[in-house]
Amino acid sequence: MKGKLTAKFLKMKGKIIMEKSNKFLKVTGILMIIGGSIGLLTSVFVLFAGVLLVDATVHASLSRGGEILAWAIIASLVLFIAASIIQFCTGVAGVKNAKKPEKAGVCITLGILTLLIYVVSQLLSFLGGTINSYLDIIAVVIGLVVPALYLVGAFELKAKD
Repeated sequence: MKGKLTAKFLKMKGKIIMEKSNKFLKVTGILMIIGGSIGLLTSVFVLFAGVLLVDATVHASLSRGGEILAWAIIASLVLFIAASIIQFCTGVAGVKNAKKPEKAGVCITLGILTLLIYVVSQLLSFLGGTINSYLDIIAVVIGLVVPALYLVGAFELKAKD
């Protein structure tokens, strides 16, 4: 009896070893889940604190284009929330589908969407004047690394199919 159980375990273990997950996709997926979660928490804080700021900004500078500034703040906040949710969902998809080469297309699509939203968000930040030092530019480049590496992992998964 003991020999049969050991043989079954080894067969199961061999099957598990054959179904290796794409660790690259899984690790970058976890990083995106963390980043998306932090982004969501930050956006909730900014939402509550920002409402007071926007209200004060509009009342203080309506004659100097404060209404446009308020709309820019609201638009960037909405984009930030959407980007955080999409980044979180992309990370979940990567972790969940790291063993499924047939789901690589979903991971690639979400990875490209995440990368595009990040680029648009950073362009808006640059145009709004919030990126104004070399450190900010380095942070933007570093922020591009995780979605780009996620895409590398997703394309590796697709190659297994």
